[in-house]
Amino acid sequence: MFRTRYLTVLGAALILLAVLVVSGCKDAEVKAQPEVTSSWPQATTETVVPEPVQLPRWPLTGLDAPDDAATHTRVMSVKVENSPVARPQSGLQSADVVYESVTEGGITRFNLLFHSVMPESVGPVRSARMSDTDIVPQYGAMFAFSGASGYVTRALGGVKFDNLSQDRGWTAGYKRVSSKSAPHNLYLNVGTLRDAALAKGNAATQDITSFLYDQAASEAATVTAASVNVRFSNANTVDWTYDGAKDAYMRVNGGNVHKDATTGEQVHATNVVVMWVPHVATGARDVTGSMTYDIKFVGSGKCSVFHNGVRYDGTWEAGSSAPPTFKAADGSSIRLAPGNTWIQVVDSDVNILVK
Repeated sequence: MFRTRYLTVLGAALILLAVLVVSGCKDAEVKAQPEVTSSWPQATTETVVPEPVQLPRWPLTGLDAPDDAATHTRVMSVKVENSPVARPQSGLQSADVVYESVTEGGITRFNLLFHSVMPESVGPVRSARMSDTDIVPQYGAMFAFSGASGYVTRALGGVKFDNLSQDRGWTAGYKRVSSKSAPHNLYLNVGTLRDAALAKGNAATQDITSFLYDQAASEAATVTAASVNVRFSNANTVDWTYDGAKDAYMRVNGGNVHKDATTGEQVHATNVVVMWVPHVATGARDVTGSMTYDIKFVGSGKCSVFHNGVRYDGTWEAGSSAPPTFKAADGSSIRLAPGNTWIQVVDSDVNILVK
């Protein structure tokens, strides 16, 4: 009996020992396994996406320029007449910006602003008007014209600008053509006159305040302003009709297609801007007895901007040393489409017809 109990106890002890050994081995296995850890992600440098390179653009057209230096070229302003006998004029389509405003007798006259192109033939070049005392300084331009009335000459004397008028002794670039009679036959090689001015010490470069442009404006848009009729006076009415294929407004003057004699094509504009500007009677009269008006481009007023077949109404504002800006009723900028611009200047009470 004692032997039996002894064997029972011994067996239990052996079983317990075996359990402890197995358990210890398992603990050893667990302890022997490598510890699994999860490291915190290492910080890396944030990827920086470079901004697209902004190509230089002409400030008065918004189109690509060959380099930044070219955009600082001096603007050349040329006064060109628009009487029926002057048509077709040369160089209209080469101008970055054209101002058209009424003069004595109800006819209009142009101030052509050349910057991206300096054409070889522009004209007929005629006399300055009071409006030029504001326009020329706003663009920092060198001004080419042929004479002025005594009243306008005195006003120009109070304005700081580079006077390249023929009557001031400038001859480079000016010539009389045989195809028209005087005084409608004076034409100008703009580049030649500019080079002569630089040779005599006139500044070659300038900083020009750019118009604001919508670079996506050429995308398809719903046409809401297919035509614009501007009645400057009984003697001069202009129609602009939108051509979707050209994405431009085509010009008709006095019921006739208005052509550029240089290109032989119809004059057209990417942007047509109507500016309502006060016309103030000066009391002075020209040789025909017609009243001379001072058109005040420093200030503000209503405007309508047309491009891509769409009309944008708002206001214009301008100081004495920069081109006008255009704003919508909510204060946002009205941007131009890249291309040339014709500014149609009418008195405050003139109505335009848009269809």
